[in-house]
Amino acid sequence: MAPKKTILKALAGETQATPPIWMMRQAGRYLPEYRATREKAGDFLSLCYNPDLATEVTLQPIRRYGFDGAILFADILLVPQALGADLWFVTGEGPRLSTITSQADFDKLGPADEVHETLNPIYQTVRNLSGALPPETTLIGFAGAPWTVATYMIAGRGTPDQGPAHALKSENRPLFEALMERITEATIQYLSAQIDAGAEAVKVFDSWAGSLKGQDFEDFAVAPTRRIISALKEKHPGIPVIAFPREAGDGYIGFHEKTGADCVAIDNSVSPDWAAEHVQKDGCVQGNLASSHMVTGGDDLVRETRAVVEAFRGGPHIFNLGHGITPDADPDNVQLMIDTVRST
Repeated sequence: MAPKKTILKALAGETQATPPIWMMRQAGRYLPEYRATREKAGDFLSLCYNPDLATEVTLQPIRRYGFDGAILFADILLVPQALGADLWFVTGEGPRLSTITSQADFDKLGPADEVHETLNPIYQTVRNLSGALPPETTLIGFAGAPWTVATYMIAGRGTPDQGPAHALKSENRPLFEALMERITEATIQYLSAQIDAGAEAVKVFDSWAGSLKGQDFEDFAVAPTRRIISALKEKHPGIPVIAFPREAGDGYIGFHEKTGADCVAIDNSVSPDWAAEHVQKDGCVQGNLASSHMVTGGDDLVRETRAVVEAFRGGPHIFNLGHGITPDADPDNVQLMIDTVRST
């Protein structure tokens, strides 16, 4: 049966007159209703692990804007926590984790198939959303890609150049590869359980893929993504997968074919015209308005939004930002973007 939801149509390769739209981090601090719910939760992790509140914040941008897709509210670092890493968030600075820099550190991690006990509240959120979303809205699950998750686990925090992970990759390749293997297996388990709970599509976020060069990009961005997608499609035939190797540059070319992704999401370091020529020819693309327009608004937002829509008009396209919306964004600019997409 052909899909009826607009995002699922795009993921199936259908070109539509008006692209479906959702937005990375659409449930977030730029929305006053989100800030109120987060205050009720007490802290970020408590919000992630409270299915009722996580369901509420996922639904907030759907109620306000009528996006075509709702992405599960969670965090990519819940998988390392489920594997046994310590995880906490520092206000104003972001996540912190216990580090994996030695075999002894690695040996403290649990097996991939034991992540579910920790992550069961996340699956409950997916089940809640599956019953609560409007019938036209696609429910999207997600996880971080192994390389990106590994960079946080090795450094214990986000870093500008992912230097600690690159260093471990060079200095102790067996340990680095063992960590990548563990994360990959846990990610397959996690995404599969989200699909079982009701996710209609899933997305793999490789936020730091752009720091991998040459063969490392093939080995640690392409290969793990291919393995995850292959495993998911074997267990869940027909499930569409979006891959986002952010700042991959020329690495975007052929990423559909190399990984089996149904859609490749692109950031705004490449132009829509370039991506239409080199990436969309292989399948659905998602993107790629600069998130800064959600702060500045005005005529520039309208012009650039139209340019993205026009560039990708010839093939399957899901309109999105090139990166997540930022906390300083103006909610009115989001509405302006949506109105522009739907009237172009």
